[in-house]
Amino acid sequence: MDPRERLTELAGQARTSLSALSRMIGRNSSYLQQYISKGSPRKLEEDDRRRLAEFFGVAEAELGAPEEKSLKDRGDWVEVPRISLEASAGPGATAAEEIPFDAFRFSRRWLRENGLEPAQLSAIRVMGDSMDPLLRDGDEILVDRTPRAFREGVHVIRLGEALHVKLLQAVPPGRLRLISKNAAYEPVEVPMSDVDVVGRVVWKGGRI
Repeated sequence: MDPRERLTELAGQARTSLSALSRMIGRNSSYLQQYISKGSPRKLEEDDRRRLAEFFGVAEAELGAPEEKSLKDRGDWVEVPRISLEASAGPGATAAEEIPFDAFRFSRRWLRENGLEPAQLSAIRVMGDSMDPLLRDGDEILVDRTPRAFREGVHVIRLGEALHVKLLQAVPPGRLRLISKNAAYEPVEVPMSDVDVVGRVVWKGGRI
């Protein structure tokens, strides 16, 4: 597949924009759009290609690197983007543009052992105390956005324009119970149709 077509496909699968990816690699917001639509530049510079390959968890050859380089390009680590969003463990955080500004590095083997696809992962910050002590204010969480059949667990969800992180339980018929770990917050039930499940929380990290 042509590297431009592959980059377009990967961006779509990761549900991120070309302008956000351009800013992530330190370029102006139209850089990758011009690369794809106008062929300028003719090929990605090595550092840009490497960062994009690490972001998507693919070989650099898929984005235009010489084949011999792809045999040793990625090593044993994957960079998962940190997104400039906060999932509220409280009243709700207003969703902003999903712009990567940094990355966490994870073991490729660990991700594989846990059935996680790098291109479907992102890290965001927890805000508030409603999930305390499981998730504390300021913790970073790894969100798996892979489309899957619903199962109960801790998820990041969108209600209207607000992002929340909650323990979800299905309540027939067609409702979800949003549960906080902090006993000071009562569970809330909402129609399943009102909830956009962004992804399942699969890891957390934070200061002691």
